[in-house]
Amino acid sequence: MPPLHHGPAGRSGGRDERPMAVNPFYGVADPAAGMTDAPPKHRLPDGPLLPSTAYQLVHDELMLDGNARLNLATFVTTWMEPQADVLLAECRDKNMIDKDEYPRTAELERRCVAMLADLWHAPDPTTAVGCSTTGSSEACMLAGMALKRRWAKRNADRYPSRDARPNLVMGINVQVCWEKFCDYWEVEARQVPMEGDRFHLDPAAAAELCDENTIGVVGILGSTFDGSYEPVADLCAALDQLQERTGLDIPVHVDGASGAMVAPFLDPDLVWDFRLPRVASINTSGHKYGLVYPGVGWALWRDADALPDDLVFRVNYLGGDMPTFALNFSRPGAQVVAQYYSFLRLGREGYRAVQQASRDVARGLAERFEALGDFRLLTRGDELPVFAVTTAPDVTAYDVFDVSRRLREHGWLVPAYTFPAHREDLAVLRVVCRNGFSADLAQLLVDDLTRILPDLRSQSHPQVRDKDAATSFHH
Repeated sequence: MPPLHHGPAGRSGGRDERPMAVNPFYGVADPAAGMTDAPPKHRLPDGPLLPSTAYQLVHDELMLDGNARLNLATFVTTWMEPQADVLLAECRDKNMIDKDEYPRTAELERRCVAMLADLWHAPDPTTAVGCSTTGSSEACMLAGMALKRRWAKRNADRYPSRDARPNLVMGINVQVCWEKFCDYWEVEARQVPMEGDRFHLDPAAAAELCDENTIGVVGILGSTFDGSYEPVADLCAALDQLQERTGLDIPVHVDGASGAMVAPFLDPDLVWDFRLPRVASINTSGHKYGLVYPGVGWALWRDADALPDDLVFRVNYLGGDMPTFALNFSRPGAQVVAQYYSFLRLGREGYRAVQQASRDVARGLAERFEALGDFRLLTRGDELPVFAVTTAPDVTAYDVFDVSRRLREHGWLVPAYTFPAHREDLAVLRVVCRNGFSADLAQLLVDDLTRILPDLRSQSHPQVRDKDAATSFHH
């Protein structure tokens, strides 16, 4: 698992144990000092460095990272305005949890929750309950905990017991955080597989998986696999019919990590949110199409009844009594402030214009991929500004993994990956278009793709053997 880092295997255990290389000029007045005081890589240095030297060492190493603006794998925001950068810097020392010491930051969080409740048509935005999180993964965990606790209370006469194991129904295309939730909180994950050209949850199939132990059903507004919206209204209708037949009242959580900040502006007539009485909670990522740098998500419940009160902790901390519902405690308030800035800066029309520009780029780019003749579109960027393509049936000399590898040589990070159960035969490229990825950059991508195609077509067979090593797909 790449994100989990291990210490060096030993002094001669395969790790590069030489000290960091220091340019002599970093020694400022004494160039020789930069060479003799080179810090080690895998243990704390014995003494301090000049701040300019420490900065330059870190800066130079980070130059080898990919260019975030050319990363078409990530949904995460890679550009904000200079004024937002200033606000982020001004608030980086504020602890979000300390609402007594930083009451205005807490007030901005409350306003953001109210704005989202209104945007998502909560029955009464003034009574909707919500909080900021470090991202959608934490928000999903909180929403799942609320679903489980509500189910447990309804079934207090038989849970916990050996015969009552809670389950959560979802499509197999869900983000990995839902699998983590089920594993961490001991909930059975019941997944609807993909079938044919259906790459997300089927409402009828989801309803069939529900029983008296189902804590809820997750609908995805914007699948990370192909950018498509799941039919949340149809899902709720199928669960309405299930209740009529069986009496089972199954709530729905909408994972709107991306789509909850796209659909309200570009698809206002699409009914997916709190307008559907069965939708109990919604999450989104402020750091995706909410247009904020990484580090902020949001979880909202339609009313106080949807969030069991015994999950809310009231902590007497730093001079005040604070209700909190989060997996994290101390965390920076800067991203919450940046979210409020974006809401204030753009408003509804501004968000509509920004998201429409991203969708226009995605749709135009998808059409240019299709026009090359080597690719078949699975989606066209007309829901999330995201599209997925696979190679055309007559293309046998190369595959999507070869395309991803060759584009990386030009600086582009375009993920290639296979689909999950029942469609493992399908391998695709996915292109995520975000604010900052302009039509001009899209044309440069097409130009580079056009340049590499003759070489790819001349291959005798696909070159990438280890598909797992080749992929750069991380949802």
